[in-house]
Amino acid sequence: MDLKKHRLDHLLESMKIIGDDTIQRTQLKHRMSLVETLGLEPGMRILEIGCGQGDTTVVLADAAGEDGYVLAVDIADPDYGAPITLGEATTAIAASQLGSQIDFRLQTDLLDLPEDSFDVAVLSHSSWYFRDSGQLLAYFRKMRRMAKRICIAEWNLNFTRMEQRPHFAATAILALYSEFIDNEGNIQHVFDSLQLQTLLKEAGWTVQELAVVEAGYLQDGAWEVDYALSIREGFSSTPQRIQSLASSLYALLEADEIDSLDSIVIVAE
Repeated sequence: MDLKKHRLDHLLESMKIIGDDTIQRTQLKHRMSLVETLGLEPGMRILEIGCGQGDTTVVLADAAGEDGYVLAVDIADPDYGAPITLGEATTAIAASQLGSQIDFRLQTDLLDLPEDSFDVAVLSHSSWYFRDSGQLLAYFRKMRRMAKRICIAEWNLNFTRMEQRPHFAATAILALYSEFIDNEGNIQHVFDSLQLQTLLKEAGWTVQELAVVEAGYLQDGAWEVDYALSIREGFSSTPQRIQSLASSLYALLEADEIDSLDSIVIVAE
C-alpha cells in the first residue's frame, strides 16, 4: 500500500468526518505537503495558532508522534465554521487515537496564555485572520519568547497561472470588504510574503527558508470567489471610489476554470 495514502486514511479516521470525505481528503493532502517542508521530528512540542477545524493539527500531531505534543489555539468560538463547526471537528479529533497528543484551546487569545516552551510554532493559513500588522507582530513577539522556530504557511499572492487570478482577485475583494464592513470572514487583512518576513524580523526572528507548495487543486479558490460574489451588494454603502475599485476586481473573477493560489512557506529561527 502507498505509504502516503495509508497515512492520509489514518488521518481521515482520526477526524471522523461524517459523509463524503472528498473535501477533507483534498485538504489533508495539502496539509501533509505543507508539514513535510517544516522539518518536524518525533517528540517535538508544537504550538499551533489558528487551528480551525484541525486539518493541520492532526498532521502536526502525526508528525510529532506518540511522544509529541500539540497545543492548538484558536480565538474563534466552538460554533464558528461551516458545514462543520470548530467544536464538532475538534471534539471528534480529541476522541481519536491522536487526541491524547493534542490540547485544543478554542476562544483563546495566545496573548492571554502563560508562556511555555515549544520546539516550533506554526501558523497554517491563519495570518489573514489578523485585523492588522500590529496584532500579528504582537503574536510573533510572544512566539519568539516561547518557541525555537516558527513556520508560516499562507497563500502566495504571486500567482503564476491565469487560472489562479480569480482567487487573487477574490482575496483583494474580501480584504477590501473587511476594511469597510465588519464581518467574521476568514480574510481580514492580507499579508504577502515580504510583509510577513518583515514582521518576523521586527519580532526578532531570522528567516531561514522559503518554499512554495503547489495548491492549485484545492477548493479554496472557488470558495473565496463564491463568497466574494455573495457579498457584492455590501459595497453599495462604501465610497464611490471603493465601489469602482471593487467593480474592477469583480470583473477578474470571471473564468472558465478556477485554481487556488499556491502556498508560501516561511521558516524562521
